[in-house]
Amino acid sequence: MTAFRYRRAALALTAAAVLPLTLTACGGDDSSSDAAADKSSSSAPAEEKSSAPAEGTPADGPFGPACATVPKDGAGSFDGMAQDPVATAASNNPALSTLVTAVKKAGLVDTLNNAENITVFAPTNDAFAKIPKADLDKVLADKEMLTNILTYHVVGEKLSPTQLENGTYDTLQKSPLTTKGSGENYTVNDTSKVVCGNVPTANATVYIVDTVLMPKS
Repeated sequence: MTAFRYRRAALALTAAAVLPLTLTACGGDDSSSDAAADKSSSSAPAEEKSSAPAEGTPADGPFGPACATVPKDGAGSFDGMAQDPVATAASNNPALSTLVTAVKKAGLVDTLNNAENITVFAPTNDAFAKIPKADLDKVLADKEMLTNILTYHVVGEKLSPTQLENGTYDTLQKSPLTTKGSGENYTVNDTSKVVCGNVPTANATVYIVDTVLMPKS
């Protein structure tokens, strides 16, 4: 009987000694799991930031609502226009057919095609349509007046969008024009909006505008 009591007491002491160790081991496993989870969470890749340009940042390539009407391929596409001098490139863009007609009447095709590093502000057909037909017909019939107006749309250097933010530039007609804006929104002489800008041709940068520019003198 006495031996039985001793055996029970020994078992009780053994259990008392083992139980804390078991609990400690279990607690250690939980801590390791939590640490692993925290490590996994902290090492997860951060959400990628948007790569869209900040508002007001000038575009690198052609921009503006009217660019959507430019053909996707062929001579009239952006890639096609980049291969040709500016007058030829414009002739392949259906939206510039009135301008091309005017350039031919003024005898400026070779002048524009042979010029180097120029900027052309090219009015769309809709821009010419803002001029009353009788007045437009009169201008088209007067080579001197027509040349005066068309050369006012040409600057003797290539202008980047950044340079249009607040600039004044002499034209081939000799009168200056002014530009202002930022990002993808620019105006010329406060009235003519750039609707498709920064279009490259072989010898020029083209900014297609929605209003014909008139010389100040």
